Amino acid sequence: QDQAGGVIYVGAGVACAKVARFAALHNLAGAEFLAGIPGTVGGALAMNAGCYGSETWEIVDCVQVINYAGKVAIRNPEDYQIGYRSVVSRPELTNSNNSNTAWFAGGYFKLERGEELDLRRKIKLLLAKRVESQPLNLPNAGSVFRNPPGDHAARLIESCDLKGFSIGGAMVSPKHANFIVNTGSANAADIEALIIQVQSTVKEKTGYELIQEVRIIGHARGDS
Repeated sequence: QDQAGGVIYVGAGVACAKVARFAALHNLAGAEFLAGIPGTVGGALAMNAGCYGSETWEIVDCVQVINYAGKVAIRNPEDYQIGYRSVVSRPELTNSNNSNTAWFAGGYFKLERGEELDLRRKIKLLLAKRVESQPLNLPNAGSVFRNPPGDHAARLIESCDLKGFSIGGAMVSPKHANFIVNTGSANAADIEALIIQVQSTVKEKTGYELIQEVRIIGHARGDS
């Protein structure tokens, strides 16, 4: 760290909010937005998570990755095709037998010089905005859909009168239409069914095809 700023290393399992607080404590600016991301650094790197006008890869200096064989390496942002909620290894870094497929083990973040009190104040404002606009009182997985170019998924969903619409225990949040909340009894099948219903309704009424921001692993079962 010097007068211009510094670089911090963060493991993939560290909570994003913790990074924001750590950076502020050490007078480093640029990571405050991470306080509003309810996940870990590994996930933020994998999907270029962002909020309030900032994205993870804007502050990435380089990343540490590990492959199937357990080999650890350093990769630069130039090694990836980085877009909105999308991070893909360039073709030359992957092959058909997966031997070059690698997972993020951590990231080096390049931050500017700042003042702790100012940074803490900014984090507090961001968190207050999040509490005001998002349904944090109920279990959810964050924003469900990516924002289409020039528009917002929440606006499109709301325009289709889907706020409060539910399947089983899963409901489109009345507070923020791009959140699906568990009202107490939702299972994975309820949530997936609601996602599909929202996508089809928005497509039919607006012509927009909403793309999921959340990633579904495996297949839900109705009796799960």
